[in-house]
Amino acid sequence: MKYFNKTILAMAITAASSQTMAAGFQLNSQSATGLGRAYAGDAVIADNASAMARNPATMALFDTTAISIGSLVIDTDVTLKNAAYNNAPMEDVSDIGGISVVPNAFIVHPINQQWAIGFGAYSNFGTTTEYPSEFAADIFGGLTKVRSVNFQGSVSYRLNEQWSLGAGVDIISGTGELKRNFKALGMIGDKAALDVKADGIGFGWHLGTVFELDANNRFGLSYRYSPTIKADGDFIHLGNPQKGKNDTLHLPLPSMAEFSGYHQLTRQFALSYSAQFIEWSKFDTLDTDALGTIKEYQWRDTWHFSVGGTYDLNDQWTIRAGYMYDMGAVDQLKSIAIPDSDRQWFSSGFTYNLSKHSAIDFGMTYLMGKDVNVTETLNIGPVQAAKVTGITRANAWLYGIQYSYKF
Repeated sequence: MKYFNKTILAMAITAASSQTMAAGFQLNSQSATGLGRAYAGDAVIADNASAMARNPATMALFDTTAISIGSLVIDTDVTLKNAAYNNAPMEDVSDIGGISVVPNAFIVHPINQQWAIGFGAYSNFGTTTEYPSEFAADIFGGLTKVRSVNFQGSVSYRLNEQWSLGAGVDIISGTGELKRNFKALGMIGDKAALDVKADGIGFGWHLGTVFELDANNRFGLSYRYSPTIKADGDFIHLGNPQKGKNDTLHLPLPSMAEFSGYHQLTRQFALSYSAQFIEWSKFDTLDTDALGTIKEYQWRDTWHFSVGGTYDLNDQWTIRAGYMYDMGAVDQLKSIAIPDSDRQWFSSGFTYNLSKHSAIDFGMTYLMGKDVNVTETLNIGPVQAAKVTGITRANAWLYGIQYSYKF
């Protein structure tokens, strides 16, 4: 029974990494401005205070205090088709992902010509999925809500006219809620439940640099160390009516590195690009203090590559567009709760300058995934208790709006 409980809990945590807007369960939700160009060049452009989220050294490019406040709406379209549960065909399932709102806020304050400080609040990781209550293979689906908030504090220092450095700390707060109803497992009972609620805090750090070749060309490089979140909570296991209290789940988050370039090619047009590395191989196992290793993964390190353009129509209007190719993190072990695949981003957006000091940004992206063939099983010791097969796909629309002010 202990082995069985481990298996059930592992499946629930696996679903915590489902249906998000980048590889694995990474979110790209720091700004509406960046969304409009598929985040191409965001580690160096510094067109508003949200740039500090990608590279703290960009704060050295500000000569006055700046704030940015915004939100992204993520409308996901997750489907499961051609599915079978224990070899019995099931109806296609859609609208699994739903709609999520992800806010963000930033402030950058130059202290003098060399030093600047900044603070931000946003999210790098999160997910929401919910299969319908009548879903026959609910042992593999159910409800999953995972939220994280990154509180960032950073400082930058300008070495000279060309080089700037930045560094800071991250406080990451995470919460999760997982529910499963188990049907048609006759050896255990017609219906049982899994209910997991956990929350925790982790501490990370980040650093970066900006190199300004001249007034029209610059490059940025940044690195963000992500910690292992220790989430404490209560667990109800299938076949065990008693809550598991005060257990701790260890959730390793991937570290990230990013290189960006920005080139003002004409008075009106600028080209930007980025390459980001995400260390998803760090997400190798999930462990709890009470149960030890509950799940092994075969996730791979990934990259995403983006290119974008920005065009100033006049003093009031700026338009932008971008494209990103985003590699999926899931490799050999697949799940109906992880419709992860290589994805393409098609992005556009604009800025409307309300005045010399304030602006409104809007960004929109269509994210197109691929069909993934999935076979997933649940074993109780040597016995296979359940099996689901099917084809998953995750597409999404992302919308962002943001207000920025420079004093």
